[in-house]
Amino acid sequence: MVTLDEIAQLLYGIDGETSGWTGSQEDLISLAGKLFPSKAFCLVRQWILIDLTVTPVEKEKLTGLGLLPMTLFAHELVLDSKGRFQPKMWVRSNFGVSLIYGCMFETKNTVYLLWGPGQRKEATLEVAFSMSPA
Repeated sequence: MVTLDEIAQLLYGIDGETSGWTGSQEDLISLAGKLFPSKAFCLVRQWILIDLTVTPVEKEKLTGLGLLPMTLFAHELVLDSKGRFQPKMWVRSNFGVSLIYGCMFETKNTVYLLWGPGQRKEATLEVAFSMSPA
């Protein structure tokens, strides 16, 4: 069972600080357009890359599907290229497929552009996926 303390530590704990893109949002969007010309993107701030603690069996299963044991939570969505989410909303991704330059977290359908400082933390699958907008 997931505790409120585990979720609070993931969302608000100060360990694991790291930086994302330090330039302008326009430059980051431009770079993403060159690297992922046909993929939707979400520009996010106050983000947390979550390395998922998984069993060897779970890791093998994810790897077999072309997925990383990693997800993303962002406290603030700045821009969604497809208009799926409104600015200022929070967002949590599905499993990642790649992390490019430390500032672009790719899932099967979306590239999350990590603008400004963020954090990288570890969490269990249960804690990371206990947060859902529904």
